[in-house]
Amino acid sequence: MALANSLIGSTNTNIVVVPSGKQYAILTLMVCNTAAEDPTGSNDSKFDLHFVPQGQSIGAVNQVCKEINVTGAETFTFDTEKMVLSAGDSIVAVSQAPLNLSATVSFLEV
Repeated sequence: MALANSLIGSTNTNIVVVPSGKQYAILTLMVCNTAAEDPTGSNDSKFDLHFVPQGQSIGAVNQVCKEINVTGAETFTFDTEKMVLSAGDSIVAVSQAPLNLSATVSFLEV
């Protein structure tokens, strides 16, 4: 099993890009809000998630999550479905302010 980690920015953030000649089975994706819990919601962040086939740009056709809200000190887990990505495919996330989200993906080369 391998891991990929990335801070999610306000522009397209590649979390995983499958190299040439490889295939990855995506096992789990976690998005953690690294800010402190705040009852007012000021540390809450939203993100969009895309599974992008090689040669495509992000858009509605490859969006799998839209404006998922992650409250401060919480983690969103995407692990009910397994995805197989081919060479050139990618997982891309985009966050809204405040920018306090980190993503971790576990995968196996198949």
